[in-house]
Amino acid sequence: MHAPPTAPRSAPRRHRRSKALGFAALAVSLLMAVPTAQTAFGEESQQVRAVPGGGNLGPNVHVFDPSTPDIQGKVDEIFKKQESAQFGLDRYALLFKPGTYDNINAQIGFYTSIAGLGLNPNDTTFNGDVTVDAGWFDGNATQNFWRSAENLTLNPVSGTNRWAVSQAAPFRRMHVKGGLNLAPDGYGWASGGYIADSKIDGQVGPYSQQQWYTRDSSVGGWGNGVWNMTFSGVEGAPANSFPEPPYTTLDTTPISREKPFLYLDGADYKVFVPEKRENARGTSWANGTPAGESIPLDQFYVVKEGADAATINAAVEQGLHLLFTPGVYHIDETINIDRPDTVALGIGLATIIPDNGVTAIKVGDVDGVKLAGLLVDAGPVNSETLIEVGPESASADHSANPTSLQDVFVRIGGAGPGKATTSIVVNSDDTIIDHTWVWRADHGEGWGWETNRADYGVRVNGDDVLATGLFVEHFNKYDVEWYGERGRTIFFQNEKAYDAPNQAAIQNGDTKGYAAYRVDDSVEQHEGWGMGSYCYYNVDPTIIQEHGFKAPVKPGVKFHSLIVVSLGGNGQYEHVINDVGSPTSGPDTIPSQVVNFP
Repeated sequence: MHAPPTAPRSAPRRHRRSKALGFAALAVSLLMAVPTAQTAFGEESQQVRAVPGGGNLGPNVHVFDPSTPDIQGKVDEIFKKQESAQFGLDRYALLFKPGTYDNINAQIGFYTSIAGLGLNPNDTTFNGDVTVDAGWFDGNATQNFWRSAENLTLNPVSGTNRWAVSQAAPFRRMHVKGGLNLAPDGYGWASGGYIADSKIDGQVGPYSQQQWYTRDSSVGGWGNGVWNMTFSGVEGAPANSFPEPPYTTLDTTPISREKPFLYLDGADYKVFVPEKRENARGTSWANGTPAGESIPLDQFYVVKEGADAATINAAVEQGLHLLFTPGVYHIDETINIDRPDTVALGIGLATIIPDNGVTAIKVGDVDGVKLAGLLVDAGPVNSETLIEVGPESASADHSANPTSLQDVFVRIGGAGPGKATTSIVVNSDDTIIDHTWVWRADHGEGWGWETNRADYGVRVNGDDVLATGLFVEHFNKYDVEWYGERGRTIFFQNEKAYDAPNQAAIQNGDTKGYAAYRVDDSVEQHEGWGMGSYCYYNVDPTIIQEHGFKAPVKPGVKFHSLIVVSLGGNGQYEHVINDVGSPTSGPDTIPSQVVNFP
């Protein structure tokens, strides 16, 4: 916040799931995943098999144990480099072996991930803090992006840990033995973030946070809300009360699967892949070891800076998973993942840039692929898409073992010129989108109404797709379009593009502006909870946005807790959804709300 094809298809492919087709596709995929005797010989096969599994984690991963000298000094050194390096090229992962660490204050800057290496967060304890503040930006936390904390237990020195972040800054598998303050020192602006699979023994204080989503966690209390505080599966969450206070609370999360993570089993690195949960509530690790599968590191291609897409694809073809170490990866061909259950995990905000207009990542219509911890940065040559989940013909049933995208972020411009027509296209049924920030830049380098042109953010064609924590901002046309049946979104945060030059630039036929979130007229069933769209047309403050949301009026299409906000009166909404909801008007920041639609 700071603040497809070239044209959208009016009627994308509609399908009804075929179980027979799904099982056939799965059988073929499983056969492809196992090298046969015929392919075990020959020049091409030998070349593919030359990609090694395992190895060291590279120079940008720093591993500590309690006896490491001057831990604080090393952490401070990295923070000094990264505190204000919003569009820098350095990437870091700070990994802590199981044990107890005293007198630590790990300040976390841009492109820095901190994580414990235990199987349970309680295996790695800080008598100290993991801190994000906003001193670098005069106490304004609305640009504290691209960082993470995972798998640690904290005993905060003051009793309360500060995590003042905005988008793309997940707080996962954390145990805070005290309170959690989500605002910067001085309680300056902050624009919303994400907590999952965490336990905060004390109270969470959002203070100035405009919106926040918390999933499958436990909290000792929740202090306040500004516009949109959404909870699903959170023990101790406040009761549903939107709009006053602005709490949207679901007792459980219908489907979830926690993000894969790196850990140490004795001296051996492994990646733990948690099992899918249904109607989840509370953390996955409350009773000790979570349910799931451990994969040894020697079954991963450990990707380091300088690796090319051809080698990455060869590794997948021979049966390896992918662990992207912290770095920036320029690719000249698409990374194709067409093998069931492949894990592609990035640490330290590993960043993939397609240089020549290719799609960065394509996932086949197969079961159980896990994309996690990756930032895809659009290149200077326009890509029609940046991430595709399933081909356009996707039809297989993945309900037992869905593909998931977790902490997968997309950026267009900001770090330099970038263009993409559509950022993420989801064709596969049952896909889980768990925390994504898809951002067309509104500041930095290489941005402007046409300079970083990006018409569409996320398009969902697959059926039974679930989004938990969907952040999509600033696209030239629709931020989210949904064509699949039985789609569900729990928490949506959006800003319309700040830089629209005038009313004509956003005109959508007879409609003033493109909705932030549009459900196609063909859809019969769809549901959303805790969803907000905000406008800040700072080039032409007279711009009118007809509505934030658009959906067909049908019994199976339902929305709960919707809000639109005009930030400082820069632009206005006439309605919240369709022609429902009062207008925002006047020079102040004025929300308009719809509790339920229809």
